[in-house]
Amino acid sequence: MEYTDLTVRKDGPIMTVALNRPEALNTLSIRLLRELRQLALNLRNDPETGVVILTGGTGMFSAGLDLKDPEVGKMLSGSASERRERVWLGRAACDALQDAPQVTIAAVEGFCVGGGVSLAISCDWRIMSRSAFMHIPEIDLGLNYSWGSIPRLVHLVGPAKAKQMIILAERIPAEQCALWGLADQVVSDGSALDASISLAGKVLGKPPMPVAMTKQAINMVFHAHDRSDIHMDADQFMLTTYTEDHREGLAAFLEKRKPEFKGK
Repeated sequence: MEYTDLTVRKDGPIMTVALNRPEALNTLSIRLLRELRQLALNLRNDPETGVVILTGGTGMFSAGLDLKDPEVGKMLSGSASERRERVWLGRAACDALQDAPQVTIAAVEGFCVGGGVSLAISCDWRIMSRSAFMHIPEIDLGLNYSWGSIPRLVHLVGPAKAKQMIILAERIPAEQCALWGLADQVVSDGSALDASISLAGKVLGKPPMPVAMTKQAINMVFHAHDRSDIHMDADQFMLTTYTEDHREGLAAFLEKRKPEFKGK
């Protein structure tokens, strides 16, 4: 399969998947999400790949959903069927990434925002550069945090810190991410990918079948009920797009000002 918004490289059993929209700060277009979902689904039939590393570019991971993408516009103001298909797409990409039989590592440099956080926490491990940060701004846009991400976040940091990240919508620097359990390793700037490749080498030194079985078993223990427990988050996202608060949040974002919410 050929990709437009992803760059895929194979080095033996290691596959590196890079978000490839640097001119748009690696924001997540609908095309990128479709490509990533299909790639993750294809991994189920790729026994030659043992580890997948998801990364961004120099100094960045992702600035989140591309609110300027015309296809994303249909998610926010298209017909009901267009909205629902596109709203579910981010979750489908995250679910497919989580379900990949290979060990997955997110190599995070710079900013990791919104949907970028959702992708990173769908991976098995996260390695962050020292100046990197995570930020979930959805509430400041008048939206709920969706894509099935809340259970994943709660599993990693617990309910209080998950509420803090989502409700306060503040940047969480790499060192704090490590203390909270969001990051598994913090490395010097520019070396997250190299550190991920080093970690991948350790995984590949183990017998592949028990590695895959262990990943699947742990995922089943922690995620068995997640999708039923949070099955309405995509429809809740659709509901929030009809509110005045969302319109104000989006306008404030585009105008680079602080939103003034009225709770309607």
